Amino acid sequence: MSEIPVDIDHAKHSVGGAGGHWFRRGTHIAMCIIPFAYYLWGDEIAGFVNLTPREFVIAVLVFFVLIEAIRVKMKIVIVGQREYEANQISALGWGAFAVCLALILASQEGDGLEAGKYTIPLICGLTFVDPVMGEVKRAKKGMKAAIFVGLSVSYTVWMASVVLFSTPLIAAFFLAPLTVAGEVPRVSWIDDNATMILFPLIPILLVHWIF
Repeated sequence: MSEIPVDIDHAKHSVGGAGGHWFRRGTHIAMCIIPFAYYLWGDEIAGFVNLTPREFVIAVLVFFVLIEAIRVKMKIVIVGQREYEANQISALGWGAFAVCLALILASQEGDGLEAGKYTIPLICGLTFVDPVMGEVKRAKKGMKAAIFVGLSVSYTVWMASVVLFSTPLIAAFFLAPLTVAGEVPRVSWIDDNATMILFPLIPILLVHWIF
C-alpha cells in the first residue's frame, strides 16, 4: 500500500481489533510523559547505567532500531499494531526514532523543564494531536475538519508551552501548524509519528545552526 485512505478505520486493521486500537491510542497519549521524565529525572534514570541523559537517549534509539529490524525481519505485529506494519517500520518505531531525535538534537537551553521549551511541545504535539486528528478522520468528518481540530489542539499545546516553559511566542505561532502538517501526508513508507515531529524540528535546527 503506497497511500493510506484519509478516513480508513484503523480499528478494523489493528491486531486486537477495537481493543487493540484503543490500547494503541492510550499508549500514544502516554508518551507525553517522556520529555517530562527526561528533564525532571533524566540524570537519575541515565545514572543507573552510568550514562548521561543524552547518551541514554542515543542508547534507547539504537535499541529501538535493532528491535524494529528484528521485528520486520520476522514479520511480527503486536497488539495495537496494524496489519501492514508486519512488512515495514511500524508507527511505534517511527515515533521512537523521532522522539529520540528531538531529545538529542533540539536546543535545550535553560534549567529544568524550561530546557524542554522546544522538545516538550514537539513531543506533546505528536502525542495529543495525532490521536485526535485520527479519530476525527475515522468518524468520516474529513481532512478539513481534522485539520481544524488538530490546529486547535496543537496551538493549545504550543501556547501552553509559551506560558509554562518559556517557549518563544513566535516559534509557537509558526511551529504549531507544522505539527499538524506532519499528519497530512498519506503514505505508508513513513509514519506521521515521525513527520509530526520532524516537520517542526527541522526549522528549529536550521534557526539554531544559522543564528
